[in-house]
Amino acid sequence: MHPLHQGRQGDEGRLTPSRPRRCRISATRLPSTERPHPRSGDLDALSARELLRRLHSEDLQAVRAVGKVLDVVARAAELAAEALGRGGRLIWVGAGTSGRLGALDAAECPPTFGTRPSQVVAVVAGGARALRSAVEGAEDDPRDGAARIRRLRVGGRDLVCGITASARTPFVLGALLEARRRGARTALLCCADRPPRPPPADLVIAVPTGPELIAGSTRLKAGTATKLVLNAVSTAAMVRLGKVYRGRMTSLGVLGNHKLRRRALRTVAELTGASEARSRRLLEAARGRVDVALAMAFTGRPAREAAGLLRGRGLRVLERLR
Repeated sequence: MHPLHQGRQGDEGRLTPSRPRRCRISATRLPSTERPHPRSGDLDALSARELLRRLHSEDLQAVRAVGKVLDVVARAAELAAEALGRGGRLIWVGAGTSGRLGALDAAECPPTFGTRPSQVVAVVAGGARALRSAVEGAEDDPRDGAARIRRLRVGGRDLVCGITASARTPFVLGALLEARRRGARTALLCCADRPPRPPPADLVIAVPTGPELIAGSTRLKAGTATKLVLNAVSTAAMVRLGKVYRGRMTSLGVLGNHKLRRRALRTVAELTGASEARSRRLLEAARGRVDVALAMAFTGRPAREAAGLLRGRGLRVLERLR
């Protein structure tokens, strides 16, 4: 019999399970996301419904944890807006789940806010292949993280934000160290209860989500909290830069499908009170740019002049000129 399957001989000659030996590795030294969860011991015995209730309860904890650090998240959003406003970039750096979430946020900014792909950038350990499958060992190389930052020619106008649930990923820490050396502003987003000291970035967003129901599976609660923070930082930055007006996306990217064209038309009509026909003419003259079409309607100026006024004053000021 294999030693792992052996038990001790009971009084009646039956084998009874041996007690597991105490682990010699102290759990207190592990990142909080790696520690066993006190309510996880019976997960494999639960029904699907019971399991989902427990997972959902943990998701709610992730939302509450983000709510407790909104002041720091707001500072990160301000730094992102400042970087983009001065012609710099918002650069997300991560590995595994963290890297993929950063790549998702970067990919969604151009169609949502009309940014150029070069303005919000994701650096993922292992490269593009890591977006589809795990690249083992990529996260353990701080030199590669630094090299990727050099390759992007990061400088003083950029904000580099490292994403690592444990706050320990060498690839991310190497990237942050190099970004700081090159004069960029830096931030670290983690889900650790004890962020590293001294801090590896100018700003640390620590969202202490605690142990995962499946120890170490940071695609769960930590991933949920990370996605919330990424959404908050990029969205708030874009709003501050004037890419949203009265709750509508007014800096949409290319109107490449029927849904986006209808959304643009509806936005212009709703915000100006113009007929569908006039809204369509405004959009055509503005070459599909919703914000320019709105500026034309508010000022009565042709597209080029309206675009110039838009850059100098913004839609809220122009609407008051009607």
